[in-house]
Amino acid sequence: MDSPNVAWLLTSASLVLLMTPGLAFFYGGMSRKKSVLNMMMMSFSSIGVVGVLWVLVGFSVSAGDTVGGWFGNPGSDFGMQSIFQSGVDATELDGSEFDLILAAFGATFAIITVALISGAVADRMKFSAWLVFSALWAVLVYSPVSHWVWGGGLLSSDYLFADMTAPQDIAGGTVVHINAGIAALVLALLLGTRKGFGKEPMRPHNLTLVMLGAALLWFGWFGFNAGSWWEADVFAAQIWLNTLVATCAGMLGWLLTEKIRDGKPTSLGAASGVVAGLVAITPAGLSVSPLGAIVLGTIAGILSALAVGLKYKLGYDDSLDVVGVHLVSGLWGTIAVGLFATDVNAFGDAGLFYGGGASLLVSQIIAAAIVMVYSGVMTLIIGLAIKYTIGLRVPEEVEVSGIDLAEHGETAYEEAV
Repeated sequence: MDSPNVAWLLTSASLVLLMTPGLAFFYGGMSRKKSVLNMMMMSFSSIGVVGVLWVLVGFSVSAGDTVGGWFGNPGSDFGMQSIFQSGVDATELDGSEFDLILAAFGATFAIITVALISGAVADRMKFSAWLVFSALWAVLVYSPVSHWVWGGGLLSSDYLFADMTAPQDIAGGTVVHINAGIAALVLALLLGTRKGFGKEPMRPHNLTLVMLGAALLWFGWFGFNAGSWWEADVFAAQIWLNTLVATCAGMLGWLLTEKIRDGKPTSLGAASGVVAGLVAITPAGLSVSPLGAIVLGTIAGILSALAVGLKYKLGYDDSLDVVGVHLVSGLWGTIAVGLFATDVNAFGDAGLFYGGGASLLVSQIIAAAIVMVYSGVMTLIIGLAIKYTIGLRVPEEVEVSGIDLAEHGETAYEEAV
C-alpha cells in the first residue's frame, strides 16, 4: 500500500461516493413530480446514517476478527480508536493505519448499497421508517455479507468453500446488487402497491435528471470496480476496460429489446441499460476478457429490459425497478463468472466455457443463493419490526397529495402564480 496505490484508492473512494448523489438524480428523475425530493432525500440520508455507523461499528463487523465466519467482532475497533490510542508513536505505526484507507473505501460501498434499496419504495414509505431501516440494515445485513465475501468469512476459502472452488466477486455482485435487490423486493412486498399501481400511468417526471444520474453513476463506477483491486496496475486497467465495454453493451442490449418489443428505443431505456451493464460487470470485471464483458453486458441489458415488466404480471410494486435491474443483472453477472471467467484471470480459476469445468459455476450459484436467503429473511424481520412499531407507510391522503410536502415541508418545483 505505497503512496501511488493509496492515492488511487482514495480517488476511487471519492468516485464511489459521487455515485450516491448520482443515484439521487437517477431515482429522483424516475419518480413522480410530487415525490422527487423524498426520493432524493433517501439517497442523501443514506450517506449520513451509514457513514457514521460504518465508522462506529460497521467496518468492525465487515472487516474485524471473524466470529465463526459469520461476522467481524463488532467491538474490535469501535470508532476505529485502535489507530488513535494515546502513547502510540505516529511515526512507528504497525500497518493498522491502512485500515483508515480501507474503511474510507468500504464506507462508500455500504452507503450506495443501502441507497439502492430506496428505489423500490418510492411514493409511500415514511422517511422516519427509512432512516431506521437504513441504520439496521447496514449493520445487520450489509456488513455481515461484506465480511462473508471480502473479510475472510463464510463465503471464503476459509469456511464454506474450503474444499471447493471459491466464488469470485471483485466489486460486489453478491454484496451490493443481489443483497440490495432482494431487500428491495421484500420491502416492496411489505409496503404493498402504490394507489393506482397498474391502473394509472406513473411515468418518470424528468428524464433529463435520469440521464444525468446515469452519467454520474457510470463515471463513479470506474472507481467502484477498478478501485476494488486496490492497486493501480494492469489488473485495474483490465477492470476499467471491462466496465466500459460491458456498460456500452448493456445499453445497446436494452435499446435493441425496446426497439423489437415496443418499436422505439427510449432515453429511459438507454439510462437503464447503462445501469444493467454496470451491475452485471461488477462481480466479473477481473474475471472475464473484454469480449466476455461485451457478451455479459449485452445479455444483462436484454434480461433486465424484459424483467422490469414482471412487476405488473406478478403484482409487486418495485417502483423504480431495483429488482428488475439490480437483482436480475446482479444474479446474471455473478452466475456468468462461472461461465466466462478466463484461464488467465487474477483469481486463478476458469469458468465452464474456458475449460474450468462446472466447479466455479456451482460456487457462484451457491454464494448468490445464500446471500439471497439471508438478506431476504433479515430484511423481512427488520421491516416487520418497523411496521409494527413506528409504521412503514404514509397515510393514503399523504400519498395522494404528495409525500414531499407532508414529510419534508417543501416541494421540488414552485407552481406558477
